[in-house]
Amino acid sequence: MKSLIPSVSAGLLAAIVSASATADLQALADSEMSEVQGQAGLSIELSAQVDIGEVAYQDAGYVAIKDIHLGGIGASMLDNMLITMDIAGPNEVLHRGFSKFAMWADNGLVDAAHQDVAAAIARYSVGGGYGEAFNDGDMVIHIDSLDPGVIAGNNTAQNIAAYQSAIDFGLSVDSVSLTTTGYDVGNGPAGTLMFSDINAEGYLGPVDIVIRNSDATNTISNGAMDVSGAVTEVDAYFRVTDMDLDWDAADVLLVFNFAAMKQLGVRIHNTRGNDYIGEFGFARVSAKFAAGTSNVSPGVTGLAVYDVEIRADVDMPHVQFGSSPSIGGIYFTDFVFQTDVLVYGH
Repeated sequence: MKSLIPSVSAGLLAAIVSASATADLQALADSEMSEVQGQAGLSIELSAQVDIGEVAYQDAGYVAIKDIHLGGIGASMLDNMLITMDIAGPNEVLHRGFSKFAMWADNGLVDAAHQDVAAAIARYSVGGGYGEAFNDGDMVIHIDSLDPGVIAGNNTAQNIAAYQSAIDFGLSVDSVSLTTTGYDVGNGPAGTLMFSDINAEGYLGPVDIVIRNSDATNTISNGAMDVSGAVTEVDAYFRVTDMDLDWDAADVLLVFNFAAMKQLGVRIHNTRGNDYIGEFGFARVSAKFAAGTSNVSPGVTGLAVYDVEIRADVDMPHVQFGSSPSIGGIYFTDFVFQTDVLVYGH
């Protein structure tokens, strides 16, 4: 069970993305996506709200995630999102991460000397364009704000602040629980609670999904797996400004094992320590997904999830066990979690 929570979280994300939901999608006309190559791509303006009554995973027993809601803060929609999709040409430069800040610096909208902006310029100014140079046939999906609020009348601090709060989100989950083999999917009965009353709000930064066009096979850095070169790369930036939850009984990231704990006002960001420059205050999660073959257990194949990294500062100002008063606050600076896993049945 210790390895299940990250898998359930990944499954929940996939369900939210693919679920049939109340959404307003506006397909735009093809527009130029790269000034370098002049290629045409697809742009989609997204406004959405997702509600899922239950997601249940069955092994012998079940893990049930109930009453999921994803939208904006309050009763608003998850909106102000622009999705651009391109199939890259050879060495085509396309937006990735915070590359728009390098472009805005060249346009005089932000100060190139600002430490975050300077880092973006150094990382994302490529061959007269902004972003990353991709391989021929790579699929590149870049999600960013439709209206970032970056205008000539603002100073650099104001434009950065506007960008940081351009896409707001609200996420709630009623419960995550373990149930028996006799569980009636969608109806219960409820089992052992792991988490409950999860309510989070915050802001999204850039999200990138890149599917590499390659028929090569590579060995990951620690040598544990060989993986297909046709890899899907995911990078996502986010800030949680307020999260409450009851941690009833669960193990997360194989490190944190708590029970009967309530947390209020949790914040997740990247604004201090040694690794915040160039992150514009956002925490980051990244991973690569590909077909994999174990070099530790010969003949075993599965889904390789590797180069996984979570990088954040975490503030937990109210930590409470049971009905007793808060024991105080816990603060993590430069929290970094890295792992490589091969997922298969047994």
